[in-house]
Amino acid sequence: MTDKDLYGGLIRLHILHLAAVEPIFGLGIIEELRHHGYEMSAGTLYPMLHGLEKKGYLTSRHERTGRRGRRVYEITGQGRIALAEARAKVKELFGELIEGH
Repeated sequence: MTDKDLYGGLIRLHILHLAAVEPIFGLGIIEELRHHGYEMSAGTLYPMLHGLEKKGYLTSRHERTGRRGRRVYEITGQGRIALAEARAKVKELFGELIEGH
């Protein structure tokens, strides 16, 4: 198992968490994840975003800012439900991994 395999789910959860706080976009996500120790390229991130959108967890729109455009992602109702369920699972796992119970 590579690190990408191990951390892929955590990164997807982090993306959903960020989108629950405010609309997100590719470069902003890459920079935010870098602050948490994840180094990823756009070639890795965008398939994740597209996958989350295909599953109905995110929705996107094209936004024009000056001369440039970018795709902005927002969490959906289904994404919020999935994130809430995942939080419970992560809390349980955290208890086992870190707190020893």
